[in-house]
Amino acid sequence: MRVLRSLVALSLAACEAFAYTDLADGSLQSLSVASDDFSITNDDGLLAPILIPRVPGTPGNDKVLQHFVDFFTNNLPEWKLAFQNSSSTTPTSGGKEVPFRNLIATRDPPWVDGEGEVGRLALVAHFDSKLTPKNFIGATDSAAPCAMLLHAARGIDAALTAKWAAMEAEGERDEFEEHKGVQILLLDGEEAFATWTHTDSVYGARALAEEWETTMNPAMSTYKNPLESIDLFVLLDLLGAKNPAVPSYFKTTHWAYKKMAAVEDRLRKADRLKSKPDGNFLWEGDKSEHDRWSGGMIEDDHIPFMARGVEILHIIPSPFPSVWHTSKDDGKHLDLDVVEDWAMITTAFAAEWMELEGYMHNKAKPKRNSKRSLGEAEKSEL
Repeated sequence: MRVLRSLVALSLAACEAFAYTDLADGSLQSLSVASDDFSITNDDGLLAPILIPRVPGTPGNDKVLQHFVDFFTNNLPEWKLAFQNSSSTTPTSGGKEVPFRNLIATRDPPWVDGEGEVGRLALVAHFDSKLTPKNFIGATDSAAPCAMLLHAARGIDAALTAKWAAMEAEGERDEFEEHKGVQILLLDGEEAFATWTHTDSVYGARALAEEWETTMNPAMSTYKNPLESIDLFVLLDLLGAKNPAVPSYFKTTHWAYKKMAAVEDRLRKADRLKSKPDGNFLWEGDKSEHDRWSGGMIEDDHIPFMARGVEILHIIPSPFPSVWHTSKDDGKHLDLDVVEDWAMITTAFAAEWMELEGYMHNKAKPKRNSKRSLGEAEKSEL
């Protein structure tokens, strides 16, 4: 049976673009952003706690990780949290090992027993900040993208619960195509400590990709390792500045880019987005196979995953924001309308990927009443 399911998985991967249900207008209208989610001063929001220096191995890095753990623990208790830890010397560490900790938050169908049976949408951003300039914040790079992913996770959580409960009630849980889950990957150590090289960059992403490639799921699993279970790796980076222009970088995932571009266009036409850009953020929806494709020219956290065959949707503007790697990349220089709009677009894209049409009117209420320490979370490491 599992051999047959493996063959089915390959077939589904080949036609993934066709197994996709658009959100209805009413579902798009139901999307919203809480007024203080992306405030740069509200310490109870999603964004403000990330707007601090957070170089790997520093107290600021610990504090931001704790913010992520608290968010999932208090708001999304059905998400499984795990850390993937590694360490490495860096050009500035004087021979000492620097720790890198990736946080993986996963929500799978409740009836799936064991690893290796769920294909997942991976929504990804790095949370560390650059060592220089001194006290660098990295608001677009990538505090705001991290906050967008927290918003997306919360935005689809209640709908996932409702959909999966309905499937169980209707006896549909054994349909293979519904063995789909979602992961939020918050990666550490993307930034170079000195000068960007293949060894001084993407420390956490390199460690995670290598570990997931060599971690074998049980024999006869549909997916042989955690890396293979990633159906699409959506990487958000350098988002939050005014007038972003994000091209489609890869031919093989242009269909997914078009889906996200269509979501943005529909949200704009429905007057659900706040920003008034010169053009749509995702402006290459009509790109043809004969046009220029620049995938791979921008090095980022996707590189070690792409090298191992994972399909990549890279959401990064070209050109980069003018504040890139400067002291001006802080909360005060964010365009908060743009930040909120990216959060809405990402949430809608994830909802469509997870086939949540008909369930998006279920609202999850944020909670802020308990804490879970980093140590407790790390007990569930991969």
